[in-house]
Amino acid sequence: MAVSAVPAPPMAVIDERDTVREEAPPHGEIGMSTAYRISDAAPGPRAMEFRRRVLHKGAAIGEHPIDHDEVYYVTAGEGEVVSDGKRAALRPGMAAYLYRGAVVGIWQKGAEPLALVIAYPNPPKAR
Repeated sequence: MAVSAVPAPPMAVIDERDTVREEAPPHGEIGMSTAYRISDAAPGPRAMEFRRRVLHKGAAIGEHPIDHDEVYYVTAGEGEVVSDGKRAALRPGMAAYLYRGAVVGIWQKGAEPLALVIAYPNPPKAR
């Protein structure tokens, strides 16, 4: 295994309770959500985003184009994801791997809030 000549920054250990806020979901502000912007608390430049979001009843992350691959992983509740017009139901333990160039979105369905872990790379300019 090759070792970089540049030392890595120290690890960041982040408690999601320190990152929580209530806000409308992105891409359309459809309903309300609880957002845990976990990677925002990591110091210095970072190559990826890691977040948790709980979509309240009737809430959605509206359809939007993505310029990177992105993963939505469901930890609780039920939802429906769309990618370029193709829809699929999601339940706990399922992940939607969404590809760069697609138009994507996700909706809360059912009686319980939809809890997601969301991960995607930061664009090089944001690092």
